Parts: sequence; C-alpha cells; structure tokens
Amino acid sequence: MISDELIKKVVEQVIIKMEEAKADVSTNKVTDTPSEEIFDITEQDLSSIYNVPDPKNREAIMNLKKATPARVGIWHSGPRYLTSSALRFQADHAAAQDAVFNEVPESFVQQMHMFEVKTKCSNKDEYLTRPDLGRKLSDDALSVIKEKCVKNPQVQIVISDGQSSSACVSNCRDIIPVLTKGLEDQGVRLGTTFFVRYGRVGVMGQIAEVINADVVVLLIGERPGLVTSESMSAYMAYKPMQGMSEANRTVVSNIHKAGTPIVEAGAHIVDLVMLMLEKKTSGTALLKLI
Repeated sequence: MISDELIKKVVEQVIIKMEEAKADVSTNKVTDTPSEEIFDITEQDLSSIYNVPDPKNREAIMNLKKATPARVGIWHSGPRYLTSSALRFQADHAAAQDAVFNEVPESFVQQMHMFEVKTKCSNKDEYLTRPDLGRKLSDDALSVIKEKCVKNPQVQIVISDGQSSSACVSNCRDIIPVLTKGLEDQGVRLGTTFFVRYGRVGVMGQIAEVINADVVVLLIGERPGLVTSESMSAYMAYKPMQGMSEANRTVVSNIHKAGTPIVEAGAHIVDLVMLMLEKKTSGTALLKLI
C-alpha cells in the first residue's frame, strides 16, 4: 500500500514542476531547442533536382528538365513517391489553393496608387461559383468609374485578381510601368488604371462601354497549378463589348518569372495594342491582317 504521505509528496512535486513550466512559457523561455531555421522546400529549383540513382544518361535528362516544368526524375520508394517529392507536391498544391482563395491586399492597391471597384460578386466563394457575376460591375463600381476615369481613352489598362491573387501582387508592380511608358512613348492617350476585385475576363466589355475606350488591356491572374501560382495573362480587345466572343480577344499568357518575362511580355503587349489601334480590330481578325 502506498502511504498518504508519499502520495502527498508526489502531488506536491508535480505541482512544482507545472508551476516552473508555466513560468518558462510566460517568460518565453525555451530549453533544449535547437535554433535552426525551417527550410522552405519551395525554394528548390525543380529543374535542378534529379533523384534517379545511377542514370544511364544524366546529362540528357537534365537537359530535358530544363526544357519542361514537368516533374521528371523524381524517383520512388517502393510504390510511393520519395518523401521530399510528396512534400513538394503538397507545398505547391497549397500555394495554388492560397492563390485562389486569398484576397489581394488593400495595401497593394494603395501602393499602386489605384482605386478599387468590385463586380457583382460579394465574396470569393460567390466569385468561384457564379462566373456570370464576375463579368458585371456592381452599381457602385459603375458610379466610381464614371467619376474617376478619363473618358474616351485610346487604351484603358485594368488589373483584376481573377483566379490568382498571387499573380497580381507578383507581377503588376513591374509590368504596369513597362506598359505605361511603352504606350506613352508611342503617343497613346491612356486612361486611368484601376483594380477590379472578383473580376472575370468578360468585365472588360462593360468597362469599355462605360468610358468609351478604343482598346482595353486587362491584366488578370490565371488559374494556378502545380508549376506556379503566380502566372498572369493580358487580355486585349479593340472596342470590347459585353458578350463579346472569345475569338475577338487577343491574349498574352504565362507571364511570370519562370515563364514569359515581364519586360518581354510588356513589349509584346505594346506592339499588339499599336496594331489594334492601326487595324481597328483584335483577336483572330487581327491575326489575318498581320
């Protein structure tokens, strides 16, 4: 039999240890914990990682990896992926989900010196489930655009989050100056650049009708994947209108640091816009005239 006195001593010791632990937490004391930074697995360049042991032609495989973002040469452990490959897959998938569901920060819009409007979508969930509402501006948005935008511009630049908030934040700070400088150097009369939250490509038609723009350039986040969550597209159209066919739009896609570089994309967009203004058309009709 354990005596009451022994039980009392054990309880007292436990209480003392608990109080000491609370004191350590309250003073942010951490003991016996190595001060090592957690390695960010997404910083690894997949084109440089090749896990197949003893390959017959490593050089050929590495050249292939540089030519494609596909996950080549990740190897396996029995019937499963290597742990490192599985973790990288999960990390890239998480980044894609964040790009879709996260909001473009209001601070980003302010730093870009733009005003913001919304489509008829009230939140991200409605944006994802009601594409039709993402193609129409809210009543408040229409009023703000009429009040703040230059009327009858030759070119109106618009930014929208689309399906990747990450794409806007990662690319627009760099590409907007390239576009505005390039077009201004060509003597183009620009409109007032602004941001549309919860926008779809079709919203450019209503914007053009409200301000009577000749060409609208819509920079919008692309649907993210496992290769990148930061890819952006530039949709352009001459005299766009609501319900316009996709065939009447011109697009430059895959704009990001590992895809089409900002400077190259910006120069190409400027050239296309100048052709649209000259030929007074866009999309497949423009291709026939080039």
